[in-house]
Amino acid sequence: MKEIRHRFVETNGIRMHIAEQGSGPLVVLCHGFPELWYSWRHQLPALAKAGFHAVAPDQRGYGQTDRPEPVEAYDIFRLVGDIVGLVQALGEERAVVAGHDWGAPVAWHCGLLRPDIFRAVVLLSVPFLPRSASDIRPTEAMRFLAGEDNEFYQLYFQEPGKAEAELEADPRKTMRMFLYSASGDPPPEKRWRFLFPKSQKFLDTATDPETLPAWLTEEDLDVFAREFARTGFRGGLNWYRNIDRMWELGGFLNGAKLLQPALFVAGQADGVITMYRQAYDSLEQNVPNLTKKVLIPGAGHWIQQERPEAVNQLLVEFLQSLPQR
Repeated sequence: MKEIRHRFVETNGIRMHIAEQGSGPLVVLCHGFPELWYSWRHQLPALAKAGFHAVAPDQRGYGQTDRPEPVEAYDIFRLVGDIVGLVQALGEERAVVAGHDWGAPVAWHCGLLRPDIFRAVVLLSVPFLPRSASDIRPTEAMRFLAGEDNEFYQLYFQEPGKAEAELEADPRKTMRMFLYSASGDPPPEKRWRFLFPKSQKFLDTATDPETLPAWLTEEDLDVFAREFARTGFRGGLNWYRNIDRMWELGGFLNGAKLLQPALFVAGQADGVITMYRQAYDSLEQNVPNLTKKVLIPGAGHWIQQERPEAVNQLLVEFLQSLPQR
C-alpha cells in the first residue's frame, strides 16, 4: 500500500496542507485544538486499507496551512468553506466528514450547511450542540458556569496574546502536559480541568508526566512541538475568539437537526463529555440518523490517538455501512 502523501491545495482563499492515503470514496478528517493532521496518523492507513481516500488537512491557522492574521478570519463559515473548497480541489462532489474536538463543530456545520456535499458525519469527543432560540451569548453562558471565583478555559482564551504567551513559552512542555492531562491515563486528580480558580493559569490545570503514556512517543511529541514552536498557537486560539460571532450570525440554525447518517465516539474519561453531558444524552433526539454512539472505557479526550484500533474499527464499520458514493 502507498504511504501517506503530502501536498498543498488552494481552498477558500488559503493554501492548505493535506496528508492523504488510499483511493475510493472521500473521507475528510478534521483535527482539533491544539493538534495537526498528525492526530489522524493511525486512521489514514486504516481507512486506505478499507478502500477509502482518507484526507487529513492541517486546518486554517495550523501547521503548514496558511495562518491569516485577523481574528475574524477564523469564523465557522470560513472553516466550513475551507473544507468545501478542499473537497472541490480534490475533484470530488461528495464526501464523508469526520471531526475531533474543534473539528467536530466544523464537521457538523459542514453537514448542516452543505448537505449536498457531506453525505455522512462522524463526531469524536464533542457531541452535536443544537442551536436554540433561547440560547444566550456563549461567553455570557461561560461566565455563568464559572461563577465569580473561577475561570472557564474558553474564556481564558478570549484575550489575544494572553494564552499565546503562556503556551508558547515552551511548546514541547505545553503539548506534553496537555496531551497527557486530557487523556485517560492520569488519575482523576491529575487530569485537565475546564474550570479553575482565577488565580491560576491554563497550564496550572494540567500535569507534566514523568513518563509519556504508551500511545504517545517522543517522536510523536516532536512533531507537535516542532510545528507549534514554528507557528505559535494564535491560529488555533482564534477559533475560540469567534464563538460569540458564530452565535450572532447563526440564528438561522435555530432548531436545526443534523440529518445525515452519523457516528459519535468519545472516551469515557473525556472531560468534554462531562462538560456537554446533556448534549451527549440527547444525541438521538438531535441527530435522528445516529447509527451508534460509543464511550470507550479508559480513554480520554484524544480518542483516535489513545485507542486507534477501536476507533478505526468503528470508523470502517460505519463507512462500509453507507452507500459508497
